[in-house]
Amino acid sequence: MKTVSLLAALAMFAFSMTASAAADADAATKAMKDNGCTKCHSVDKAKKGPAFKKVAADMKGKADAEAKLTTFLTTGPMVKMEDGTQEEHKALKDPAVVKNLVQFILAQ
Repeated sequence: MKTVSLLAALAMFAFSMTASAAADADAATKAMKDNGCTKCHSVDKAKKGPAFKKVAADMKGKADAEAKLTTFLTTGPMVKMEDGTQEEHKALKDPAVVKNLVQFILAQ
């Protein structure tokens, strides 16, 4: 009986750790709107920039995916658009917003 209780407690702990590490989708959506991300991106359709599902698929399984995406979102690099034009990507400043956006994008 103790084993079952211990396993149940461990399962609940693991679930709570996973849930707390998950991105806050509502906050990510608000941040994307506030920062103009939705002008060029959507979750599932390419616009001027790639869909977040494509970004997540391209980075799947890469150990440095979170670090690379964080660097991209915080440095404001020049990006090439689908139509061949280039523009400077907006750099985000708030580390908590960036972390949540990165987790949201990679979860797609």
